[in-house]
Amino acid sequence: MATTQQDRFNINTQSDHVAAKYVGTGHADTNRFEWALNIKRDTYASIVANHSLAAHQSIGEYESIGRITYQMKQSMLVPCGTAPKALMGDNDEDDNTNQDHREGGARDQ
Repeated sequence: MATTQQDRFNINTQSDHVAAKYVGTGHADTNRFEWALNIKRDTYASIVANHSLAAHQSIGEYESIGRITYQMKQSMLVPCGTAPKALMGDNDEDDNTNQDHREGGARDQ
């Protein structure tokens, strides 16, 4: 069955609608760090919001439900650690090093 131009447009608009409605679905420019960040935050939020999941987690870790929810809320702040330097835009040092090697000179310390 051949798809028409209208069908392709409809599929793209549906995809855009889902991406706008649910932030964690990602897009073409989502990198690995952002994707993992969304997944972990969504998981922690689900555990905190659902008492049964928190109880299940507390049994597994042999902690109280209150302690588990507290730990999950704290973990939601920075679930994957700090962002890698490549994502933060701190490539100035690498650029200077590459430039010195091209010019054939050593870097002044």
